[in-house]
Amino acid sequence: MVIEGISHLTFIVKNLERAATFFKIIFDAQEIYSSGEKTFSLSAEKFFLVNGLWICVMEGDPLAERTYNHVAFQIPDDEYEIFEKRLSDLGLDMRLSRPRVEEEGRSLYFYDFDNHLFELHTGKLSQRLKRYQRKA
Repeated sequence: MVIEGISHLTFIVKNLERAATFFKIIFDAQEIYSSGEKTFSLSAEKFFLVNGLWICVMEGDPLAERTYNHVAFQIPDDEYEIFEKRLSDLGLDMRLSRPRVEEEGRSLYFYDFDNHLFELHTGKLSQRLKRYQRKA
């Protein structure tokens, strides 16, 4: 038995068009499918590709509350300010980054319009583990 990787991520959203704008502006997502009036799954949906990752958004009731559960996407450190401006331009609610040790990378935390928390992170797992080993 082998897990080959992540197949897709699904987010339930109140407004498909607003979610489409969010994913296209923030993640440079390419919309590859829209169910329109047809419903093959639970509700109307759109599919996107973000650097090869399949993301699905389905129409439904948004999350009632915000939590720290999140999905983190890796970005290059030299593009941090570009992404920060995209978030600001879209008027998204940003969350302060947690305190970090040096060399762990920088993070932008932000909520979409349906209370999902996302992170854009400049660090890599290998960097974090190396730094944590030095701290111990």
